[in-house]
Amino acid sequence: MIPTILTAIAVYIATGIDYLIILILLFSQIKKGQMKHIWIGQYLGTVIILSVSFLAAYGVNLIPQQWIVGLLGLIPIYLGVRIWIQGEEDADESNILSILSSDRFNHLYLTVTFIVLASSADDFSIYIPYFTTLNAIEIPVVILVFLIMVGVLCYVSYRLASVNYVSEKIEKYERWIVPIVFIGLGLYIMYANGTFNTVISFL
Repeated sequence: MIPTILTAIAVYIATGIDYLIILILLFSQIKKGQMKHIWIGQYLGTVIILSVSFLAAYGVNLIPQQWIVGLLGLIPIYLGVRIWIQGEEDADESNILSILSSDRFNHLYLTVTFIVLASSADDFSIYIPYFTTLNAIEIPVVILVFLIMVGVLCYVSYRLASVNYVSEKIEKYERWIVPIVFIGLGLYIMYANGTFNTVISFL
């Protein structure tokens, strides 16, 4: 059982590290009452990814085609552009999360969930074959480990965001850092999934 736990931790770290920068940016911007939205969004996104991966691993092919997953990259691109434009229009806007939480997704946790899903293409390529190697006893153990690791990831991100140097730098350059990270993430997701090539092939 120990090898199963250690392997699950390694698998999650390999896939979850991608969320670290995004979570640090989000946690560095939190106001009272907003922290729970980040935790809920991260957990909800992870549960959806695990559920789809598990079903796909055992023959229920609900995972979308690669180019559709790539199109999810449009979500962080849209958010990055929105923050960039709205931040320029309203110099008094004091919080990036205020812009995101006013989005048409209605609640910040849904925005975070969509960002997690948009960043999940690589997760599927690892989780699906990994789940096929597990037996009935190991599966609940692995899922429990993953859920614990989500909490660890969120806590580590929060602590890093609380470091004065990190938070000060982000606050100073947030109008540039946040949009660039979001837009860069979206473009990477689309590139990694061959979305650009697929679109070009239709032209």
